[in-house]
Amino acid sequence: MKDLPQSAFAHGNADPLGIYVHVPFCGSACDYCAFYREEPRRASVEAWIAGIARELEWVPFPRAVDTFFIGGGTPGVLSAENFSRLAKMLVAANGGNAPAEWSVELAPATVKPDKLRVLRDCGVNRISLGVQSFDAETLTLLGRRHAPKQIFSAYEMIRAAGFDNVNFDLIFAVPGEKESRWEADLDTAIALAPEHLSAYCLILEEDAPLWTRLKNSAHFDPAEKSPEREAELYLATWEKLSRAGYEQYEVANHARAGKICRHNFNTWKMAEWLGYGPSAASQCGGKRFCNPANLVLWLEKLTDGVPAHENVEALSPEQLFEDAMIFGLRLAEGFDAEALSRRFGVPAGTHLAELAEDLRSAGYLDAAMPKNIWRPTKRGLLVADAIALKILEIRN
Repeated sequence: MKDLPQSAFAHGNADPLGIYVHVPFCGSACDYCAFYREEPRRASVEAWIAGIARELEWVPFPRAVDTFFIGGGTPGVLSAENFSRLAKMLVAANGGNAPAEWSVELAPATVKPDKLRVLRDCGVNRISLGVQSFDAETLTLLGRRHAPKQIFSAYEMIRAAGFDNVNFDLIFAVPGEKESRWEADLDTAIALAPEHLSAYCLILEEDAPLWTRLKNSAHFDPAEKSPEREAELYLATWEKLSRAGYEQYEVANHARAGKICRHNFNTWKMAEWLGYGPSAASQCGGKRFCNPANLVLWLEKLTDGVPAHENVEALSPEQLFEDAMIFGLRLAEGFDAEALSRRFGVPAGTHLAELAEDLRSAGYLDAAMPKNIWRPTKRGLLVADAIALKILEIRN
């Protein structure tokens, strides 16, 4: 092992530690996606697996891990054998132990019984299924490469394999979408009864093919993507899912009791995480950094025997305090400003207290809570980003 001591990240921090592994491969890009991806060629996949093994050696886990999350990209393009190799490397890096929560993202068209069997045997206990929509036309518009029937088939296989913690990713506010279509998607998802539902508002990325296609279309009405309409859809979605027994714990995330995504929740609570693979980001040991969004460059840097980290930023207590507040505004439970002040050793100051009072008066924070508790109302969750800007203006 090269000389990268565990103390490089260990600093007495008892916060949960999450491990994220980025699988950069996609057979084809979804039309709304502008993220980095690679074609899943056999040689590239083999090189990536070898790179993950080296990166786990150069960047060992500083302490026992609470969660693994394998995302992408499209992790399901990996074969059962490659999943087994990857899983065994991660378990070995964690002292031979699987974490309490281990999530893997899968696209419906990539779900196969042999892959699910390997994942279960290795300790994976949570599947996030990239449904997006149950409507064939919407899937075509989004450039998804699966049909509605493949969603139902994949879900049946996942349940048959013994997984009892499943998430559906869903997208709403798609151009041309009628509210009744989105309601039908929600009804179908609720009827299937996954333990977790992530409902995201479509963001039109200017570098994505969908945006290029829409802006040149005479049928696209920009008003369909107005903040007012999206806010209405958010509120209607939250109410419907709540009635169905899904508790909202973050702006876009809803879960049955005890089934929140611990990996993401710990991130929003400003715990620590390490990312492995090209383009993966990390926050650990008082630093924030990322890997190159390029398979070849990432591999070249690892070959040099050093971590492939870029944009390394030392985080001050003030930055961590501010970020904890900003992330906390996305959580239904909000945050305790006094507890964060003690945790990071940063005084909150009178200006933040004044802002909190203004937000309570305006109906954005729960006025029934103690003054140190910033618990957003539904209206507050809708404008979490705008409130975050106010916090940064005050702090800076």
